[in-house]
Amino acid sequence: MIKILHVIPTLDRSGGEKQMVLLAAGLPRDRFRVEVAALTRLGPLEADLLAAGIPVHAIEKRRKIDPGALGRLTRLMKLGRFDVVQTWIFAANVYGRIAAQRAGVPVVITAEMAADLWKTRAHFWIDRRLARRTDRIVGNSQAVVDFYRETVGIPADRLAMIPSGIADEEPPSVDPIAVKAELGIPAEAPLLLFAGRLYPQKGVIDLLKAADLLQHVRPNLTTVIAGDGPLREELEGVADAFELRSTGRVRFLGHRDDVPRLLLAADALVLPSSFEGLPNVVLEAMRFRKPVVATAAPGTTEVVVDGETGLLVPVGDGTALARALLRIVDEPDLRQRLGQAGRDRVEAHFRAATMIDRFAELYEQLAQSKKGFTSSSDSL
Repeated sequence: MIKILHVIPTLDRSGGEKQMVLLAAGLPRDRFRVEVAALTRLGPLEADLLAAGIPVHAIEKRRKIDPGALGRLTRLMKLGRFDVVQTWIFAANVYGRIAAQRAGVPVVITAEMAADLWKTRAHFWIDRRLARRTDRIVGNSQAVVDFYRETVGIPADRLAMIPSGIADEEPPSVDPIAVKAELGIPAEAPLLLFAGRLYPQKGVIDLLKAADLLQHVRPNLTTVIAGDGPLREELEGVADAFELRSTGRVRFLGHRDDVPRLLLAADALVLPSSFEGLPNVVLEAMRFRKPVVATAAPGTTEVVVDGETGLLVPVGDGTALARALLRIVDEPDLRQRLGQAGRDRVEAHFRAATMIDRFAELYEQLAQSKKGFTSSSDSL
């Protein structure tokens, strides 16, 4: 039995967090015992973990540099006698790897979920230093692996690629007209959905530019933006300048826990990012047979096949995005064809079971490679 601790900043409903919960809950119980530590705060995904019988620990990091939080995390690892620590997302990657070394954890794995173009030279230096304390850095797409090898400078023998996965269950039963009515959108109005954090990388400004162009040729088209973040006020100001909010053509919904319902009511998902890892929301849309209109960003291109499962446009090109969205709105046969092909691609290449099996194999391989390794169950 191998005992694993996953360390992640929060338990919000975002891409990396969802993948962590899917993995933690899906690992075979006869081979692994799993716990989770939320570095900064808990969130709605705590309920999913507890329902799966997974203990959750709140570390309560309060400041950017918080020695107390590092101490609490180190004590948790020592007391838990974990065989493997896996960290997710930058803050947890830093605190988790330092704590794991101090606690003497035999195996340390880091999950990188995006080609993080936002990182500075200082971040790269930290990543390279901490790579020395890491047995494997796992990217969820080839674009992420290439970024950390070529741009950050992580040695190739420390890197692995395990694509993100999506659960196999069928989508819930949803009445699209009822969902539209809740949002105050006419039943016959075409509906586009963006779902994600309102950060610069997501390119929502380009979506607003596309919506401005489209309002003159398809005035009944509605775009809903589900998510929150530091750019919300600025983006709402741009939408107001384009007179998109006053007319109801763009609606900012804030954080939503019902993105699957919104996806099922929408005609298409829009993702105009400048970079991604392997976008979870795209996998969800494809599983629901919804076409995807996205930018040809690193990571996204490994999921969306242009003209087959969705439409891809150049990064930062609002006009090209508008043209692609117009095609999706005007061509129902195209929407149906792309949506079904997307579902087929997810089932063939991005199943959760495959992702879980590959991580399980990695845990066992690394644990067995450690000289003198004794699993936690041997001492029980």
